[in-house]
Amino acid sequence: MKFSRKSGLIVAVRASSLVKVISTFLLFIFFVFTVSGLLTSLKPEYRLSSSSVNNVATHMTGEWLFHLMGTENHYFLDGLPESSQPPKLTNIVFKMSTNINLDDPRSLLGRELPGFSLFDGKILVAGEGTNYTNMPFESAPPIEVLNAEKEAALQNTEGIEAGNPNQENTDKPPMTTEGRQVVFVYFTHNRESYLPYLKGVTNPDAAYHSELNVMKIGDKLKEQLESRGIGTLVDKTDIQGNLTRKGLTYPQSYLESRPVVQAAMANNRDHQFFIDIHRDSHRKDMTTKVINGQSYAKLAFIIGGNQSNYQKNEKLATELHEILEEKYPGLSRGVFVKREGNGKYNQDLSENAFLVEFGGVDNTFEELYRSSDALADALSEYYWQAEKVNQDNSQPANPN
Repeated sequence: MKFSRKSGLIVAVRASSLVKVISTFLLFIFFVFTVSGLLTSLKPEYRLSSSSVNNVATHMTGEWLFHLMGTENHYFLDGLPESSQPPKLTNIVFKMSTNINLDDPRSLLGRELPGFSLFDGKILVAGEGTNYTNMPFESAPPIEVLNAEKEAALQNTEGIEAGNPNQENTDKPPMTTEGRQVVFVYFTHNRESYLPYLKGVTNPDAAYHSELNVMKIGDKLKEQLESRGIGTLVDKTDIQGNLTRKGLTYPQSYLESRPVVQAAMANNRDHQFFIDIHRDSHRKDMTTKVINGQSYAKLAFIIGGNQSNYQKNEKLATELHEILEEKYPGLSRGVFVKREGNGKYNQDLSENAFLVEFGGVDNTFEELYRSSDALADALSEYYWQAEKVNQDNSQPANPN
């Protein structure tokens, strides 16, 4: 620095220092754009994300957006009702930093009460009688059941066979997928079973069996879909057995079933729908519906909220729910999203994937098979309607 008698303080800047500052700034800009380009070019499932920010964005309503734009242009506020209140900045910041929603006590209780987070989730579409007190949930089996150290004897097994899934139907449906297996059915919790068939078992948490379980429903669903012309493949990989052999825990079930789905997709490009069949842990009063004098096991659609295909999976499940509501009122408990725990359920692998809970621990296979037939009815209607739309769109327009 040099002092001047006339002008006071004079700062001398070296040219080399200025070049360094400019070079550093340019390198910083280059680094930012490079990293941004890399992150946005990755597939959605490999991108870095924050579940906290994602949850906040998910709950950001159009009303909030109007309030935000209204801070710059007050005309936007004229379109809001007088009762509308702007979002509280403190609540938003608090949720982003702690992942606790002050308007939803479950977000706090789920961290403090053991097992309470199992009930965490959101009702996207509520079926008959559905509310936050009877959300679908699955309890992990006791360790001795998981390790197959103790398995109940079977009872009441007469007449529950689904029939030979490979047996061809003599009544050919009017439309078929011509040998293409467009539906893939699998079972992440493959040993989930039902109490009426387990001798001496009354504890819902122990309703598991290696032989008689939800995989029977898969056989029946295949039979019912193919009778409607829709080719189906049922995978019976013993996921729970694999967990035991590998020394893995029950929450790792979806990591174990993921390669099953990936292999199916790689080996057969005809697969379009991926259905993971489960059984709820609720009792019969919540999982049973009488329709036209016949008893059905209720269905519940579960969508993973922490995955890239969330909206398309939700759309599919919602449309199936609506078809069921029209044909079998009250059969569907609704569509639910879950972000806690796994949060993906392998649904990031396909735009047409969903998890469906078939009844609860007290339901019978007679009820389950009726519900399977109802789901096959809804899915076939959805599929053939979509095929008709695709065929109509592919036909050239009439020049006249």
